[in-house]
Amino acid sequence: MKLRFICGVMMAIAMADGACGQMVDEYQVKAAFLFNFAKFVEWPPNSFASPADPISICVLGSNPFGHTLEDVVRGKSVDGHGFAVRDIGKMNQAAGCQILYIAGSKKQTVEQPPAGVLIVGESERFAQSGGIIGFRLEGGKVRLEINVEAAEQRKLRISSKLLSLAEIVHTGGGK
Repeated sequence: MKLRFICGVMMAIAMADGACGQMVDEYQVKAAFLFNFAKFVEWPPNSFASPADPISICVLGSNPFGHTLEDVVRGKSVDGHGFAVRDIGKMNQAAGCQILYIAGSKKQTVEQPPAGVLIVGESERFAQSGGIIGFRLEGGKVRLEINVEAAEQRKLRISSKLLSLAEIVHTGGGK
């Protein structure tokens, strides 16, 4: 498990640095992170209707990934769950999502989706305004901010391995 985590993180870091001489898109890196988040988050038991249900990654707002996110998760599974990717237009459509990505075009305070939803976004101070994981660009690299309090409020447990890669922030702006 530790080796898979390290390989996944190395892949995301390598993609962020433009490995193998190829220019890698920011959203390829973010898609790889979304896939890897599924490996290191524990959802409440009622998050899936059945053990065979897929991990649903929902994108709220204008989808910046194109087909990249579907390509990254295609044919993959985590703990017996495959993946489904869907676009949603409103927060009330987030029922059944395990990961909710709020696109940068939605520059709002994070509304309350159902419990058990990992809320990820890219707008400035996303995690401090109630999101769980915020992406930020720093020196051309994708960095993570994680709000552990927000995760606990939504009944999610984040692995210490994932937490070690992030800057821990608090609702309201503190670090």
